Amino acid sequence: MVFSSLTFLVFFLPIFLFVYFAVPETNIRIRNLVLLIFSLFFYSAGEPIWFVLILFSASMDCIIGLFMERCRGTPLAKVLLVISLCSSLGLLVLFKYTEFLLGLVGISVAFAPVLPIGISFYTFQTMSYSIDLYRGKIKAQRNPVAFLTFVAMFPQLVAGPIIIYSDIEDRLTNRKTTRKMISDGITRFAMGLGKKVIFANHAGAVAYELLGAPYLSTLGVWLGALMFGFQIYFDFSGYSDMAIGLAKVLGFEFKENFNYPYIAKSVTDFWRRWHISLGRFFRDYLYIPLGGNRKRAVFNIMLVWMATGFWHGASLNFIIWGLYFGVALLIEKYLLRNIMEKWPAFIRHAYLLLIVLFGWLVFYFVDLSQLTVASERFFGLGGNLWDYRAVDLLLGNIWILPILAIFSTEKPIQIWQQLRIRFPASEAALNMTILGASFIMLIGQTFTPFIYFRF
Repeated sequence: MVFSSLTFLVFFLPIFLFVYFAVPETNIRIRNLVLLIFSLFFYSAGEPIWFVLILFSASMDCIIGLFMERCRGTPLAKVLLVISLCSSLGLLVLFKYTEFLLGLVGISVAFAPVLPIGISFYTFQTMSYSIDLYRGKIKAQRNPVAFLTFVAMFPQLVAGPIIIYSDIEDRLTNRKTTRKMISDGITRFAMGLGKKVIFANHAGAVAYELLGAPYLSTLGVWLGALMFGFQIYFDFSGYSDMAIGLAKVLGFEFKENFNYPYIAKSVTDFWRRWHISLGRFFRDYLYIPLGGNRKRAVFNIMLVWMATGFWHGASLNFIIWGLYFGVALLIEKYLLRNIMEKWPAFIRHAYLLLIVLFGWLVFYFVDLSQLTVASERFFGLGGNLWDYRAVDLLLGNIWILPILAIFSTEKPIQIWQQLRIRFPASEAALNMTILGASFIMLIGQTFTPFIYFRF
């Protein structure tokens, strides 16, 4: 089940909200139980068998956490931490990386485990809980329903943002939902749905036709990479908006996961704005423990970015993608830092977009031979500079490109905020317009899952 489906919007969400708010706000334990039951149903609606895996993983970390707190400061606590991390990472490796790792040593498998949706996200969440508990930053959660709710909460379960336990620890046992939170949450959800249905799905269809063509031209690759860049941004940031909005309706406050990355003027700034929760996780739980900038900074950066690429998928192109951005960040850090400050703003922005655009090609093509061809066309090498289909798609979409570009910036939100202050009724009108347009586009539309579902 996905947020941008009529099943979710027409049946699941209304029924869930009715039952959830039928429980008195003072009875948080029952509300958590309702949220947990519906979350497990939401998850199992797509893959019925895998809700057992998430229950097993979360229950193990919950139990280990209780023992870890009792023996904090002793060698046994470290042993328990290692057990927790190994079990979590072991399941992730088993289901996500087995076929790839065996393939590296020349072993082919006739049967590979199916990747459970969202396993990369909830694995990192339980790992952060165990690590922070070992560090003494949090207390062990003694209520298993509350802990399972933290792990399996359906707004963020299958595609993030990655929620750190300490961010919502208090809300699991004491939360209130105000009218403003509900209003803001509905608006945020509507905007996220619009990003996905109106923008991402259209851009993705164009990108797929161009980058999936049997013969690639330079124009086709550039337009395809541009459309894929818009697709992945509106798709993933749209999901994050919907998750944050739904959570706010339920009384939770999730941290932002995107901050208009395409307005950045450096690769460093871009990655401070893109998938913020993932960057935060790797910074706090890998980069800083390795020594950060204090020692072996180059090694630490490259290791973190190789891990970032590998987290996205069990394929060489994702590792190359991660290392590509690791090298770009090192070049900025050690070679271009002072030089870039002297560049005009539009030059810095153009430089960033060029780096990111090529990066999306690496991200898109799992097949390295196709990636090689696309890379050659990107730089105008071999093949044709243009083809009739690419020209036709460019002319047919020339109107939407500036719209996608504008909505990738903060300008529409700034205008909307001013409009909402002057005309409060405009908020309801905007929500109804977006929801209505999304419903119309969803009717008869083929299934279009969120890109990050596969990670």
